[in-house]
Amino acid sequence: MGWITEDLIRRNAEHNDCVIFSLEELSLHQQEIERLEHIDKWCRDLKILYLQNNLIGKIENVSKLKKLEYLNLALNNIEKIENLEGCEELAKLDLTVNFIGELSSIKTLKHNIHLKELFLMGNPCAFFDHYREFVVATLPQLKWLDGKEIEPSERIKALQEYSVIEPQIREQEKDHCLKRAKLKEEAQRKHQEEDKNEDKRSNAGFDGRWYTDINATLSSLESKDHLQAPDTEEHNTKKLDNSEDDLEFWNKPCLFTPESRLETLRHMEKQRKNQEKLRIDFSLKDNEKQIILDLAVYRYMDTSLINVDVQPTYVRVMIKGKPFQLVLPAEVKPDSSSAKRSQTTGHLVICMPKVGEVITGGQRAFTSVKSTLDRSREHINTRSKHMEKLEVDPSKHSFPDVTNIVQEKKHTPRRRPEPKIIPSEEDPTFEDNPEVPPLI
Repeated sequence: MGWITEDLIRRNAEHNDCVIFSLEELSLHQQEIERLEHIDKWCRDLKILYLQNNLIGKIENVSKLKKLEYLNLALNNIEKIENLEGCEELAKLDLTVNFIGELSSIKTLKHNIHLKELFLMGNPCAFFDHYREFVVATLPQLKWLDGKEIEPSERIKALQEYSVIEPQIREQEKDHCLKRAKLKEEAQRKHQEEDKNEDKRSNAGFDGRWYTDINATLSSLESKDHLQAPDTEEHNTKKLDNSEDDLEFWNKPCLFTPESRLETLRHMEKQRKNQEKLRIDFSLKDNEKQIILDLAVYRYMDTSLINVDVQPTYVRVMIKGKPFQLVLPAEVKPDSSSAKRSQTTGHLVICMPKVGEVITGGQRAFTSVKSTLDRSREHINTRSKHMEKLEVDPSKHSFPDVTNIVQEKKHTPRRRPEPKIIPSEEDPTFEDNPEVPPLI
C-alpha cells in the first residue's frame, strides 16, 4: 500500500527544485495510493494533478485547491463523485475506468461553473440507458463529454427528455447498488477465509531473516568437508508450490471490481515478500590451509548491495541489508581473507586462510597461567630455603674514626713565574741589529 508522504511529493517535484508549497503541477501516478490526503495542505497552488492508475476509493481532501484546473483520477476505485465543490477553477476532470455507479452524483459538479471537459467512459454508469443525455442535461456548463463535443441541438433534446430519463437512471442506479452490496459481502467473506488459511499455514516467529543451525553445521563438518544448505529439497518444493499458486491466481476468472483490484495488490505484495524470504544456498569447504564459503548470491544483484565481514571465529555477509552469519569451525586470518564474485553465476566466494594454532577456549589459558604462577612460587620458596645470611663478629666490631676520614693536606704556596725582562731601547746594553725582525 502506498501513502502520500512529503518525501514522495518532493521526489516528484524535481522540476520545482523540490519546493512543494509553490508547486503548480504534480504527478503521482502508479504509486499504489489508496487514500487521497495531505495534498490540500502542502500544495495549495496546484493547477494540474495526476493521480491515475492508483487504488484511490474516494475523492477527498482536494476542496482547498482553489487554483486546480485539471484533475486526473483515471483507473482508480472511485464509486461516487463528491467533494469537488471547492475546486473553483476546475476545467477538466478525468474519471475514466473507475467504478462510478451513482450517476446522479454528477449533480455535485454543478458548482464547478468552469468545468468544460468530463470523462466517465469505462464506468458502470456509462452503460446505463440514456447516460449521455442525463449528463448533458444535468451539467449545462459542459462542452465535451468522453472526448466528444456536445452540440447545442443535443443539449436541447436532452433537456426536453430529462423528466422521462431521470426516473430510469434512478432505477438503474438502485439495481447497481444491490449488486455491489452482494459483491462486497462476498469479497469480505472470501478475504476473511483467506486470512484464516494464511494464519494456519504461516510459521510463527519468522521475521524474514536467514538462520543457520550452528550445532548441526559443526557436527556435519566433523564428518564432511563439503556442506550444503539444509532442506534444499523442501525449499525447492516450496518454490514449486508458490509458482503453482501464482499461476492459479492469475488464471482464475474474476469480476472487475475494487475488491479484485485490492486482492491483486495484496497478492503482488505477498509475492514480493516471498521472494525476499527465499533462503540463499551456500556451501562450506574446510581443508588444511583454508576455509572456503560459496554463497549463491543472485546473479544480477549489484555488488554494492553486498557487504562482507570476516572475523577470526565467524563470517557475516549483509545482502540488501539482511544478514547471513555462519560460525567457522576453525580460527581464520581476517586480514588475509579475500572475497570474489563469479562473472558467470554471480556466486560470492570467500577464502579464509586458517591460523596455525587453533585457540579452543579460555580455560586452557587460565590453567597455563596458574601453573606458571605456581612454578614461580616454588622457585622463590627454594631460594628462601638456601638463603645465606651475613653475620658480623661482635669482637671485631668497632666504630670508624670519622675525624681521620679526610686527611688535611699541607698548604704549599704556589710560586709565581718570574716575568721575562724585555730590554728597552734606553738600556745602554741594548744593540739594535737590523737583521733581527722586530718583535710583535
